[in-house]
Amino acid sequence: MRRFVLPLAVALLLAGCGGGGQTAAPPTTAETAPAPPQVGTAPGIETVPQDVTSFGVYFLREGKVAPAYRAVPQTEAVGTAAIEALLAGPTADETSFGLTSTIPAGTKLESLDVKDGVATVDLSPEFEPLREPAELAENLAQITFTLTQFSTIQRVWVAVQGEPIGSQSEPLTRGQMSGLTPAILVEHPAARETVTSPIAVSGTASVFEATLRVRLEGPAGENLWEDTVTASEGAPGRGTFALEIPFTATGEGKIVAFSPSAKDGSEQHAFEVRVVLAP
Repeated sequence: MRRFVLPLAVALLLAGCGGGGQTAAPPTTAETAPAPPQVGTAPGIETVPQDVTSFGVYFLREGKVAPAYRAVPQTEAVGTAAIEALLAGPTADETSFGLTSTIPAGTKLESLDVKDGVATVDLSPEFEPLREPAELAENLAQITFTLTQFSTIQRVWVAVQGEPIGSQSEPLTRGQMSGLTPAILVEHPAARETVTSPIAVSGTASVFEATLRVRLEGPAGENLWEDTVTASEGAPGRGTFALEIPFTATGEGKIVAFSPSAKDGSEQHAFEVRVVLAP
């Protein structure tokens, strides 16, 4: 098996995520810093700007990747922070609404190197590369999606103590993981993120005629906003979508994106994101 030596972890720079209108969100770049999000302690509590770096970590929901929100003390080593947050697993709150991870407990990040758009991740032996192939594929998808959210990374190598895992003959990409990607994937905002009006919502979809609907529900499950959105490409391809949702409510909220059935209008491929609506 081909062996490569992994250098020490390097710092990555990240810009904040966003989107607007019916076009794809602008890419994050290494030259712009993320705007500090509004972080609150509970729904309805006044929010205070903090010096933090925010990103998503990709767990699993019903066997498909789904992002959760994380904010850490401000750092330029955002790739390292994201992988370490991923390895820590979902919170109890996130687990309660269906987010899971099959990455073995105790797995640690040994090093992360990024060069020419390729991230090389070296993990500790607890990652146990000789496992059930389906479970291992889920883990590789979680790592790949978590790192490729950053515009400086397009492909990912994963290794344990310098040895590439499995049959990796080339770096991993999101496109290789269609079986672990939901038909509709809302990437921003991520689960449990505190949002203000208007919410910048963006993601990808592989749906009939590139048509989906997006709804914002309020604290009591009431419909606060709903409209049709067109992705940049329809199934069998995967297109991007982006929009802004205005609101005035506060407290717990939920974004629901789905593809309306051509037969009866029922909700197909629904993807839900629980957020905190802030003033």
